[in-house]
Amino acid sequence: MQLNNYEKYYVIDTNIILEDYTNISKISQDGKNLIIIPETVLDELDNKKSGFDEINFQARNFARMLENANIKESFEVQNHKIVSLDIQNIKIQIISKENYNVKKNNTSSNIYNDRKILEITAFANSYYPCKILFLSNDIMARVRATSLDLQTSPLIGDGIDDSNLEFEKTISIDFNQLETLQHKDIKEFDKDYMPYNFSYTFKIKNSDQNILACIKNEKIYILDEVSLREQIITPLNKEQLFFSNSMMDMYYDVIISEAKAGSGKTLLALSAAVKMVRKKHFSRIIYIRNSIESLDKGEDIGYLPGFEEKFAIYNHPLHDSLRFMALKEHKRKNQNKKQYIAPSDDEIEQKVSQTIENYSIQTMWVGEMRGRTLSEAFVIIDEAQNMSNKTMQMVLSRLDSSCKVIILGSNKQIDNFYVNKYTNALTTLLKSTKQKAEGLNIYAVKLNKVLRGPITKWAENIFE
Repeated sequence: MQLNNYEKYYVIDTNIILEDYTNISKISQDGKNLIIIPETVLDELDNKKSGFDEINFQARNFARMLENANIKESFEVQNHKIVSLDIQNIKIQIISKENYNVKKNNTSSNIYNDRKILEITAFANSYYPCKILFLSNDIMARVRATSLDLQTSPLIGDGIDDSNLEFEKTISIDFNQLETLQHKDIKEFDKDYMPYNFSYTFKIKNSDQNILACIKNEKIYILDEVSLREQIITPLNKEQLFFSNSMMDMYYDVIISEAKAGSGKTLLALSAAVKMVRKKHFSRIIYIRNSIESLDKGEDIGYLPGFEEKFAIYNHPLHDSLRFMALKEHKRKNQNKKQYIAPSDDEIEQKVSQTIENYSIQTMWVGEMRGRTLSEAFVIIDEAQNMSNKTMQMVLSRLDSSCKVIILGSNKQIDNFYVNKYTNALTTLLKSTKQKAEGLNIYAVKLNKVLRGPITKWAENIFE
């Protein structure tokens, strides 16, 4: 194999393949670039093949990809064995070594594998005709690579420019324009209107009055703020009003919310879900929350069904929100009494159980969603920033046209080793709003105001 026939040379870490095995094809660019895979990466992928989580599927798909490879040549260089493969014009070289400089007895297993991979990377850097780039989504692996003077980068795709995604805009209008505002063409007021400008605040000149509106089919629809506040959790600011309106408007099929911790996203989503089921627009509520543990080890449980005691840890955010809603409803019903008596824990838990039963609230494990079709459901997908594109694709593809889906997440709270802010499902969905979706009505909103309390707001400010 002629080594100088390639534009770029990449050494691939395991997490790049586990994020999406088709990344190999993207990096290859039709054979223009050479993909170098250390044998340790193959070992780690082999260990991930068993299981039902997304990374297990990615590992198995990569193994199937290797089954179709043509072995071009095999040779040894400086105690390293190199096997050249050709997979549908993807050029791969797998490098192995019998004796590594790093010693297993002195190193923990996860660091040991990283150092073996970097040892191969260092060899590749000296062997190939130009500098190689080590691709990894693991920051610790990249730091170690940098300490060895190796060029390294995460897989960033084409990124996302938040400044170009102005979901909500503010413009000024004259008082005499207010009467004819409803159902007017938005382009009469904003010549720079873009498909992702979903919400508008119309400020009345020489007045403190603000009119909130959403855009549907490029027409202005003024929000009914009184009606929006008639739910268990009352929207407290314009961001929350925009969010609540989109969830309770049957026009929208998919709502994406990028929100700070403590901004009320899960509470508002559940409150809207309960109201929509009560109105019989949907027959059940399905809550899906990403479990990071499922992404690290194939044997761990991922998306877990039900409220069983042993699975409680995965459902705490949902359970806490239902408790808060139960308490809120209790206070509202008893607010006119001379002396308010707080309910006991047993009473609250009984109300939570009753709400789960009355509104058919279910949590769903991603492993049981494959091959299914979900109907008439108000679906809430939480922690979307920790989901890979493939996982989100699989989940969304289970929903038929009678469903509505709310996707929640924050790119400041990524805990998944296999994705980053450029490659996770939340970013992909936000980026998709730049263009209209054929046959689908999408809405996006950012919740930037922390409402959980002063401690959360203080923590967000000092640690951001």
